[in-house]
Amino acid sequence: MPMSSVAVRPRLCQGVLIVEDEPDIRESLKQMLEFEGYRVWVAPDGAKGLEVLKQKDRPCLVLLDLMMPVMDGWAFAEVLNADSNLSRNPVVVVTAFADTARGLGAQRIIRKPFEMSEILSVVDRFCGKEAAAYVH
Repeated sequence: MPMSSVAVRPRLCQGVLIVEDEPDIRESLKQMLEFEGYRVWVAPDGAKGLEVLKQKDRPCLVLLDLMMPVMDGWAFAEVLNADSNLSRNPVVVVTAFADTARGLGAQRIIRKPFEMSEILSVVDRFCGKEAAAYVH
C-alpha cells in the first residue's frame, strides 16, 4: 500500500509520566513503554515531575513512586490534588509502601516488586493501545 494512502490516526494519548528516583526502575519502565509505542517522560523526583506536567502535553497517566528525594510522592500528590488543572491527571502509585499510599487519590496502587505485565495492563487501561503513538 502506498504511503500516501495510509491513514494516520490522530494521537489521543499524550503519553506516560514516570516519577521514580531509582534509575534502573525508571529506565526499565521507560524502555518497556516506549517499546509498546507510548510517549514517555521521566522525572527523578516529584518536583521535576511537576515541572514536566506544567511544560508538556498532558500525559494519559502518571506512574508515581512515593519514597524519593527532593519531593516525595506524598508531597507531589498533595500539590497535584490542590491544582484544579493538574488534578485531572490520573495517578497510579508504584511503591514498596503500598499500605501507606491509601488516601492519596490514586486510581490504583501497585506494590513493588511488580511484574511488567501488570504495569503495561494499567497503562493500556488508561492510555489504550489505540491511543498510543504507533506510526507504521
